[in-house]
Amino acid sequence: MESTSDLAPAVRSILRAAETRATPDERVTVRPRSFPDALAAATTDGRVPVIAEVKPTSPTTDGERADDPVELAEAMVDGGAAALSVLTEPEHFGGSTDALRRVREAVDVPVLRKDFLLREAQLDAVEADLVLLVARFVDDLPGLLRAARERGFQALVEVHTREELREAVDAGAEIIGVNNRDLAKLDVDLATFESVAPHAPEDVTLVAESGVGSPADVRRMCDAGADALLVGSAIMDGDVTANTRRLVDA
Repeated sequence: MESTSDLAPAVRSILRAAETRATPDERVTVRPRSFPDALAAATTDGRVPVIAEVKPTSPTTDGERADDPVELAEAMVDGGAAALSVLTEPEHFGGSTDALRRVREAVDVPVLRKDFLLREAQLDAVEADLVLLVARFVDDLPGLLRAARERGFQALVEVHTREELREAVDAGAEIIGVNNRDLAKLDVDLATFESVAPHAPEDVTLVAESGVGSPADVRRMCDAGADALLVGSAIMDGDVTANTRRLVDA
């Protein structure tokens, strides 16, 4: 991992926790639900492909949402979510692998495991359809991407800059998320996606992450080339079914 000295203190704390987290002894094998098929189905149905995120809390939000994760997930699917994201990072986001396991058993859409994965053994904590790999925090992105695929996972590789995009493409990433949040300052700027997305190969599935809070934001990201949008706070704040529907109908 490159130097973390320029990262926000909250992010450094998250990474320290990830480095010391226990890992399971047994390797998982996954039969994933197809993420590209889920996006295509949403588009055919006239819905914007939204990945709705079950996020109890985070360092950038106030308070905590204590609703049952399964109830939240089912409500998001009722609102038209094409896929779900479930936080499994426990110390800073209130997530758990048990929550993901229960959600995946309850819904029929692809479920992304949202966590800070640094080494191969951490992939084996729980079955999911997709796993998030943050390019900036992974020492051997091609190796971890390969290890994820060997287990059956689809991988969403997260980038923030054009340089990280090149690294992700060179590593063989097929699904790339552009995070509008700067992890050094935790600032959010939708122009980040607009700057990075044009440099992605046409055959890459692009996901806009962070900062989408309104139908206008959805349209802006789609106009910039987003194939899907990952939305957490804007959906979790209030009626999750209504919030999801408002975005997928944008």
